[in-house]
Amino acid sequence: MKKLTLFILLLLPGTFSFAQKNLLSYGDLKYIVTNSLPRTDTFMMAKGYQVKVENTKNNNRVYSSESGDSHVDINVGQDGKRLLIEIETNVLSQYDLIHNSITQYITKDAMTPDVQTYVVKDLGTIYITVTDTSPYDPLKREYDIHVVPDKQIMAYD
Repeated sequence: MKKLTLFILLLLPGTFSFAQKNLLSYGDLKYIVTNSLPRTDTFMMAKGYQVKVENTKNNNRVYSSESGDSHVDINVGQDGKRLLIEIETNVLSQYDLIHNSITQYITKDAMTPDVQTYVVKDLGTIYITVTDTSPYDPLKREYDIHVVPDKQIMAYD
């Protein structure tokens, strides 16, 4: 009986929170930026996201993953041969994972009161905006992360 109780206690926290597999890191962003939208669709489905909006006319996709009051919305748009990524989330671990995974690749950074800007090797420029939630909650914040690839980085089929 003790083993069953211990097993259940270990299993429950993982079922009610975001798993690490749903979060994107530097390697995931680099993969998305260098591959086409159909490959990005397959990759994002494997990560556990659902396609929320698919606009074939504008080559734009919105992927979503929600758990309770936590959400991660990823907008991937194609501009010619480049893929632009926008991540809107209130999950602190998503922000931390991106920030920690790019630290060794940062070639230049700048901070303003509203926007953190990082130029990342082999990826492009990442703009991060952090705002408070409405209604105000000191434990929750909204993170808006934009990834703009360098001119020489293009999406290939």
